[in-house]
Amino acid sequence: MNLPAVFLRQKLVRTPLRSLPIIVVLLMRSGVTLGNDAHYLALPKVTDRETQAADCALGWQVALREIFSCSWFMEGQPKASKADAERIVVLTFDDSVKSHRTFVAPLLKELGFGATFFVTHRWMDDSANFMTWGEIAEIHRMGFEIGNHSWTHDDFSKAANAVRLSGELAQVEAELAKVKVPHPVSFAYCGDNFGPEAVSELVKAGYKFARRGMQPEVPYGEIRVGPVYDPQKNHPLLIPTTGDAYPGWTLQDFQKVVNQAGEGRIAVLQFHGVPDPTHPWVNTQPELFRKCMAYLKEKSFLVIALRDVERYCPATPPEDPLLRTRFP
Repeated sequence: MNLPAVFLRQKLVRTPLRSLPIIVVLLMRSGVTLGNDAHYLALPKVTDRETQAADCALGWQVALREIFSCSWFMEGQPKASKADAERIVVLTFDDSVKSHRTFVAPLLKELGFGATFFVTHRWMDDSANFMTWGEIAEIHRMGFEIGNHSWTHDDFSKAANAVRLSGELAQVEAELAKVKVPHPVSFAYCGDNFGPEAVSELVKAGYKFARRGMQPEVPYGEIRVGPVYDPQKNHPLLIPTTGDAYPGWTLQDFQKVVNQAGEGRIAVLQFHGVPDPTHPWVNTQPELFRKCMAYLKEKSFLVIALRDVERYCPATPPEDPLLRTRFP
């Protein structure tokens, strides 16, 4: 089991120094290691009894990350490169395409990557080319995030349509609940269109993150590097797409996009089907996708789901001028 260090810091503060050896013994007995990501501690075998004992006896009052940074404990532990940790890529996949389950998710699982799959009912009656709710649940059980992409995939940038968004979010949430997929916290704007009313509906529905497209900075369909997500500047409900996988994309185009990541900025990628026979204008060939993912692995990028950007977000969301913008 992987737990974010920020979560542990929230749970543990102010334990007496004399108790630190007890914590270390408990955790070492449970097989504690540091994961490749500096933000994670891997705790594979902590039992309920040990957790309760630590909770009772120690008061959950110490920042564990400080303990594990001590040289006497860290000797021999794998260390994450700060440069690698700063090169962050978010992978997102839209529209519930069948290849997400048959090809994309297994490959990402093998590579150890995170990703968000945004699901919509819009095309699900075509079960040959789009996933069922059961297949979506299988992706969730593989460890990936399932995000909401509305029921009808309508244009919610229009005020008249935005009033229906909460109901459509609830329809998707209800189907996900039936197959034991948690309530989503991430949303992707349909057709990359957004407006103030849609943002307001997402806030009311409890969504934390929403991905828009490269627009308005880059016109739709142009193969260019889009805006890079900066948590200090971009509101979490208007996270921009840095690269949209159009059919004309090459490996070199992909590399230009992801190499924008670093120094606190995050490259957000938007894919559809791999392949996507029903929507050829957003199709990605599996051979190219394999090469792109191999590049991320070779260059040691940190590849995460959209929900995972939370640990990089400031406590107070930035004043993003696009909150008052309607696109198109």
